[in-house]
Amino acid sequence: DLSLGLFALVPPSETLDHLIRYLSTWSGSEYLTSVQVIQYAAKLLIPILHLRARLQHRAGFRKEPISTAAPALNKLASTVSDARMLWRIWGLLPIFQWLISLERSPPPTRRLLTIERAQGWSMLAYYPMEHLYYLLSHEIIPSSISLPFSRSSSSPFWALYVVLQFAHLREDRALLLRRERVLSKEKVKGQEHAELERRWDAWWNELAVNVGYLPLTVHWYEEHCIYLSIPRFNIIWVSIFGFAAAIASFRSGWKATAVLPLSPPP
Repeated sequence: DLSLGLFALVPPSETLDHLIRYLSTWSGSEYLTSVQVIQYAAKLLIPILHLRARLQHRAGFRKEPISTAAPALNKLASTVSDARMLWRIWGLLPIFQWLISLERSPPPTRRLLTIERAQGWSMLAYYPMEHLYYLLSHEIIPSSISLPFSRSSSSPFWALYVVLQFAHLREDRALLLRRERVLSKEKVKGQEHAELERRWDAWWNELAVNVGYLPLTVHWYEEHCIYLSIPRFNIIWVSIFGFAAAIASFRSGWKATAVLPLSPPP
């Protein structure tokens, strides 16, 4: 009993429960199970490790000016990137679900409805092209079959979604400001004020995600664009923007799966 019942000594963990709830969601599977945070963190560490190795080499503490750990991190990042693309094979399913639900429970304004419809259609174009590219690149589809597009061909549809999300955020902001003006007339702050604060927090978080993703859409479409014109800085900027978007996405999913405290009895 002492050995088999060892976990009796381990107290219940709300953090562990929260983590499992998060991993059970679609966003959790995408941003944590497929370890997007780790993917871009590894990419950020690679140039830092190489810089450290060069400095140590100049100081006489290392024989070679190359990091021995960097190749392993590069393999990790590549493996995770491939796994994330494989997981997105099912990406069309929630898009279909979203578009069906959208027509039955539309957002509060006509403009938001138009934006979300366009976003849904952009993803319906994006995902099949990405899936076909993935299958072809892994020779699941014979390489003898020629596709009329490359991976970069799907990027404009992703970019369209991200740009539309900025328009969505603009509409959301107008609605939040309107609600804020209504609640400002109330002297006592209640649950509606707390809900408004949560919605503002979610708005800023989504803005951070979008700011991180927008440069990536440009990068994947044209790897040598203006702000990434120096190749040696290319991977660094991509990693910074990707890591920022991943952290913001993780934060959003983490908060969404939190168990809210029970309200005190009146």
